[in-house]
Amino acid sequence: MRSFASDNNSSVHPQVMNALQAANNGHAIGYGDDPWTEEATELVKKQFARPCEALFVFNGTGSNTMALQLMTRPYHIIFCAETGHIAVDECGAPSKGTGCFMRTIPTPDGKLTPELLKPYMTNFGVEHHSQPGAVYISQCSELGTIYKPEELKALCDFAHSHGLLVHMDGARISNAAAALGLSLDEVSAACGIDTLTLGGTKNGLMGAECVVIFNKDLVKEARYARKQSCQLASKMRYVACQFTAFLKDNLWLECAENANRLAKKLYDELAKMPNVRFTQPMESNQLFLIMPKEIEEKLHEKYYFYYWNEPIGEMRLVTSWDSTDEDVDGLIEYIKNLP
Repeated sequence: MRSFASDNNSSVHPQVMNALQAANNGHAIGYGDDPWTEEATELVKKQFARPCEALFVFNGTGSNTMALQLMTRPYHIIFCAETGHIAVDECGAPSKGTGCFMRTIPTPDGKLTPELLKPYMTNFGVEHHSQPGAVYISQCSELGTIYKPEELKALCDFAHSHGLLVHMDGARISNAAAALGLSLDEVSAACGIDTLTLGGTKNGLMGAECVVIFNKDLVKEARYARKQSCQLASKMRYVACQFTAFLKDNLWLECAENANRLAKKLYDELAKMPNVRFTQPMESNQLFLIMPKEIEEKLHEKYYFYYWNEPIGEMRLVTSWDSTDEDVDGLIEYIKNLP
């Protein structure tokens, strides 16, 4: 099956499979006291100029929950875009894990700004009200848009000036960095965020993420939060070794560039069709668009994709590290040949 539903549907990169096979040799001390985890940890740290702690976890929901636990108390508010993954796609796990109130903020493009946050900076020190505590952002956003470094810095400066900490969900951070021609650091830590989910599962890994902690005040409690969030792997070498393959020789960049390139190709071809309307700018590996209902229905018979806003017919198409030119050509040709 070939699909444009999600980069979660893609296969595992052969180099990652090779790393897993190589790690599968004899016994190793559990819970991260092994040479594979040590090597991968150092590689993660080398991606960033700021000192940091790197803790490997299983998945994105767990990593977000863990990071937000570190920076909040149950009487805090966590701010996020109304499209934020923690608000709509994590079954309330961050709310349950932190006890915090999620304040979702409408945005035109999935990105928060100081101007959007400013009206909510109220009731500080009033015991009857939940207290502003943290800001959650996604890089890339859930709408495929990308925070530029200057946007991130302005947002972090604003949040910190009001005593809020910032967590970045970097499930697709590789796509953001590749699209901007910048390093992983330049689209995240260098701009002032406090914690990061360094994503890999959507970009060629079998199933591994990493919580990277830049705020030194959060490091002390981090390992306890990971354990309590059910994210501490006993056979950690099989999680960590994936990141060694991912970061060595910039495999993360190679994978993301392919996904972005094919999304651009798909966008360019669809944009030539008079009955296609894009609802978001094309910036990464996600396209949001509307076609006539009869075309969408026929397309769905052959290609698996998700409706983003079904009442208005808005669909999402996602390319992956293993998408091919033939995949894109086939989809375009299929649409052109529809009656």
